[in-house]
Amino acid sequence: MSERPTNPYANLPETAFWKSAVAACNPLEISGLWRPKFPVPRRHKVITAGSCFAQHFSRALVARGHNWLDAEPAPKLLSEDQARDYNYGIFSFRTGNIYTARMLRQWLGYAFGEAEAPEEIWKNEGRVMDPLRPAIEPGGFASEAELLASRDAVLAAIRNAITQADIFVFTMGLTESWRNRETGLEYALCPGTVGGQFDKDQHVFVNQGFSTIRRDMRACLEILRAANPGLRVLLTVSPVPLTATATDKHVLTATSYSKSVLRAVAGELADDHDDVDYFPSYEIITHPAYRGMFYAPNQRSVVPQGVNHVMESFFACQHAAFPRLARQAAKSGAKRQGGSASSRAVKCEEEFLDAFG
Repeated sequence: MSERPTNPYANLPETAFWKSAVAACNPLEISGLWRPKFPVPRRHKVITAGSCFAQHFSRALVARGHNWLDAEPAPKLLSEDQARDYNYGIFSFRTGNIYTARMLRQWLGYAFGEAEAPEEIWKNEGRVMDPLRPAIEPGGFASEAELLASRDAVLAAIRNAITQADIFVFTMGLTESWRNRETGLEYALCPGTVGGQFDKDQHVFVNQGFSTIRRDMRACLEILRAANPGLRVLLTVSPVPLTATATDKHVLTATSYSKSVLRAVAGELADDHDDVDYFPSYEIITHPAYRGMFYAPNQRSVVPQGVNHVMESFFACQHAAFPRLARQAAKSGAKRQGGSASSRAVKCEEEFLDAFG
């Protein structure tokens, strides 16, 4: 009797088939979305940066007793609310949101001597603002010297964080940005929104494509490896839609383009590099299989239940891939130490654009 013909699909697991892995499941029971390359044990120093959704990772890590590294802690004289107003403890260093790959490349370049920090400074009613992070100091800095001292502090914090860390979680957020036409400096926000004066002859809009973002991210990885050869990078893509678009497209389709490109770059980098991984927080929040249940009525803000589900999925996949982490968590009783999400709003500088809508 001849053997029954077979094919590459014959022995695949249930997760390979839509019917068994998605359609037949309660959305909250869809599992196995991530097969992590490397463990994230509690003792490892983890740093976070990027788009606003990265803030959820740091909170969840801290809630579970993980070693999140705050390389630029607030001065002790500030209260908790004051520290937050001045953007301390939001990311591992006080850069504010880093929305694009080019902005990350700029910060790393300045911190590790790959490039000279910009001379451009914005002035507003007797105060001065840093074009790299115009919203970092409420009302701006009192003087240029104060601004430069603060920038030196954040560059030192970036160096300390990168050289000390075991894992760098970076959340990719946007493809759209504004630059100085002459110097090439990319701004954190469009001039004339939070600070600075917009000049159509000096400031140019850029909607970055796949090859450009991939090139910038590869340059970032080279800087990171030179500074800390043992550092591992975990990429995510923010599921938060654009507040506004400067293209001539509808903001919905502009969001689709932006996130699709970022997701494609993140996936390729993870496929090409053993020390880079991608965690699908974007898919967990945005995919139609979840029926929009994780968004607030504005269809943009992610509700705490969504954040919790993302982080539960993160740790579940970690524990499935590395059982010793599950045993350690159970032994320490840290599995649900204060929950994952907080009702406290995240800092999202892009939301300033809502004022112009």
